[in-house]
Amino acid sequence: LACNVASPPQVNDESHWVPDPPQLDDLPAETGSVTDVIDGDTIDVRIDGTEYRVRYIGIDTPERGEACYDDATDANAALVAGRTVRLVKDVSETDRYGRLLRYVYVDNLLINAELVAGGYAESKAYNPDTTLYDFLETLETDARSTQRGCYPTGIFSR
Repeated sequence: LACNVASPPQVNDESHWVPDPPQLDDLPAETGSVTDVIDGDTIDVRIDGTEYRVRYIGIDTPERGEACYDDATDANAALVAGRTVRLVKDVSETDRYGRLLRYVYVDNLLINAELVAGGYAESKAYNPDTTLYDFLETLETDARSTQRGCYPTGIFSR
């Protein structure tokens, strides 16, 4: 069930909700090309000729079959599909499913933050990868209070 309450953000427009995202230049990073958008918080990326599945750190989006799943996936795709991304590691290399755990940037745009601020994802602490948790939580509070993105559906009720 799509919520269709807001248009997904576009990478080159001026409506971004996160004007100055943290760049995390002191953390390990690699660059790759997005080959597929799996859902709102997971992508496939080719790095040096090898394909990796990447799970965004610090956020959670609706699962398949839940309200706003399509909108969250579309928002993610609008931001990263076919783009070159910088993948920044926090503490953990992978999750229990073997996916790389990363903060994802397109140029200087932190995609994890854009999805939370736009109301397409909620912030979520997955210890020990919590470097940006407080930052993402602040963005979530604003998205919730203004009912952006998926919030009108109640999918992120706490």
